Amino acid sequence: MSYPNDNVEVKNNDTWRSDNCPADAVTLGRAAWVMLHTTAAYYPDRPAPSQMDSMRAFMKSFFENYPCLGEDLKREMEEEPIRVGSRRKLSDWLCRQHNKVNAKLGKPMFDCSKVFDRWLQGYSQICDE
Repeated sequence: MSYPNDNVEVKNNDTWRSDNCPADAVTLGRAAWVMLHTTAAYYPDRPAPSQMDSMRAFMKSFFENYPCLGEDLKREMEEEPIRVGSRRKLSDWLCRQHNKVNAKLGKPMFDCSKVFDRWLQGYSQICDE
């Protein structure tokens, strides 16, 4: 079987791998957290009951099916149920969950007071370019 990039000279192995190979745990984890934090940052300030139900179901399903940390995250959700009452509550809850994972992995903690700076507005004008 031939693949589209089989005959392409590999000039940058990292770029080629990221474009042609399955995501590794680091890439998959980063992409998942970006998606989750961005979803929380754009969640309504005053969600309707149907939006709250939908977000609970989404997070539960995501964590049940996530290949890397799903079991840990499901357990964390049982100990501290998801907060879906507002954008702030959801973003803060998710940040706490992310920091628990960071602690287990020996990574630095994120300042949860800055979630909207990071995931909604951006830290600088360069994000708008």
